[in-house]
Amino acid sequence: MSETFGRAPSLDDFARLAERAFAALPDAFRRMTGEVIFRVQDFADPEVLEELGIEDDFELTGLYQGVDLTQRSVFDPSPQVSLVFLYRRPILDEWAENGEVTLEELVTHVLVHEIGHHFGLSDAQIHAIEAAAEEGV
Repeated sequence: MSETFGRAPSLDDFARLAERAFAALPDAFRRMTGEVIFRVQDFADPEVLEELGIEDDFELTGLYQGVDLTQRSVFDPSPQVSLVFLYRRPILDEWAENGEVTLEELVTHVLVHEIGHHFGLSDAQIHAIEAAAEEGV
């Protein structure tokens, strides 16, 4: 469902987009995701950008923070909370530059990418899955 905004979507608008994007994912995928908290911010915190070696605030559209599912153990039943961050301004910037996808599609893409990290997938693995999906493989 596409939404039209007469102005740049607010943080609350983005949170609703993310909620709808997650709700539209297949049931099995959502169940496997488990307990993840989704957060929307305008930009990543400066400390996060520095830690990742990113100089331009607009380069980071999303981030997974937590212990991915492949690293969890029954001996550590209370790992830190898993967080998926969506960064509104970089996503809006990418959307405005791209013009080929809807904002909803881009939010879904970033959300699924970060959930992929929660599953323990690397960027390369996620990109390979996306490429295969685009090719219909």
